[in-house]
Amino acid sequence: MIQGTGSDVGKSLIVAGLARAFTRRGLSVLPFKPQNMSNNAAVTEDGGEIGRAQALQARACGVVACVDMNPVLLKPQSEIGAQVVVQGRILCNAKAREYQAMKPHLLACVLESFSRLKARADLVLVEGAGSASEINLRERDIANMGFAQAADVPVVLVGDIDRGGVIAQIVGTRAVIDPADAAKIGGFIVNRFRGDPCLFAEGMQLIERHTGWPALGLVPHFAKAHRLPAEDGLALDRREPHAHGAVTIAVPVLPRISNFDDLDPLKLEPAIRLVLVRQGEALPGDADLVLLPGSKATIADLRAMRTEGWDLDLKAHLRRGGQVLGLCGGYQMLGRIIRDPDGIEGPPGETEGLGLLDVETALTSKKSLRAVEGESLPAGEPFAGYEMHVGTTTGPDTSRPVLRFKDGRTDGASSADGRVKGVYVHGFFSNPRQRAALLAGFDAASVGISYEADLETTLDELASHLAAHLDLDRLLTLAR
Repeated sequence: MIQGTGSDVGKSLIVAGLARAFTRRGLSVLPFKPQNMSNNAAVTEDGGEIGRAQALQARACGVVACVDMNPVLLKPQSEIGAQVVVQGRILCNAKAREYQAMKPHLLACVLESFSRLKARADLVLVEGAGSASEINLRERDIANMGFAQAADVPVVLVGDIDRGGVIAQIVGTRAVIDPADAAKIGGFIVNRFRGDPCLFAEGMQLIERHTGWPALGLVPHFAKAHRLPAEDGLALDRREPHAHGAVTIAVPVLPRISNFDDLDPLKLEPAIRLVLVRQGEALPGDADLVLLPGSKATIADLRAMRTEGWDLDLKAHLRRGGQVLGLCGGYQMLGRIIRDPDGIEGPPGETEGLGLLDVETALTSKKSLRAVEGESLPAGEPFAGYEMHVGTTTGPDTSRPVLRFKDGRTDGASSADGRVKGVYVHGFFSNPRQRAALLAGFDAASVGISYEADLETTLDELASHLAAHLDLDRLLTLAR
């Protein structure tokens, strides 16, 4: 089990890299994360949803993702509450205190899923969540040491030197956790090192001396990490800048942004200048396209759009001749009205949309979760992606759909002048022909890189990177 001294220390990437490295050795490897908190999710072949990081790790293992790989997924909807997804299906919405009371029941589900994975694999790589030193949550923990003890799994602790204070991170963890939990830890890894590793040799020795845990490796910063899908919104602050290119695509970063890996394929295009617009900033006046991303709480993020003044920026953008594309929740925001009769996102009622498409959305409890493929309209360029949303959208502008599925269904809506479009499907920019068609509309050319092939290459390079700086044989010995 790979646990961390905190969130975003690189646990997800280390598990993905080790998964590919051990798979290349001929082992049958599967990933597992007992509890994940993320609005960046993936659809599984068995019709559920899991964290995007576990889907990437499954890919690194060369297997199809399944709901057992992430049996508890928390999707934040407010500052104090989240949607609880158990073994791929929505169980309920719960506030933090309510969720704590649910954990004993959820641990049984977690162990059930873990048992099924163990039966299928030579090696299961488990990813912890947040910090191993959250002793205030230890009593009912199912994500870190609570799981490790219940499942009798050895632990490796990861600290992040890039954020500073890594000695205190690791030594401090040893100081505060229970001795029985400390005994589960078989060693530590220092991640994201920059510079001459000889300069931190004494630091590694000091950590060993103060913790009693052996050093298992000093891992240099992996420069291509930004080319892999991130686990959650924390990673948006670590994304490498993408500020070149003749075509400017502006993306307002909404408080409940979800499935933002839709943006990753666009970063492969030198012709694209991708601008992430933060709270307090205006949408850039030179944008060619404003892309409204997915949202876990469409109505709340629509309020945030108005609070930031981005609704006014959008209208000015369209007056200048710009274009707008809404994805999933962003598509719902573009319509005239969002109705929530059952209180899916809050008190029952309805909210006025941005009014840029002549459609309206009704939120319902039924969730669409499926992989889809087909062609974009009218050119017929192929795509593959997935649906992950609640609600249905209807209205006159849906008579001009954006996508047609292989089964004949259509998705999306376009304004009469074609400058405002919205779709529910995620991931369709992975196809280079979709990116080429997008750029052609702005008199620019795509380089034609396959996003899928680039992912595979990057996973191979990550595996080689970890194999060069970690003792894989020693890790296998720890794993028994």
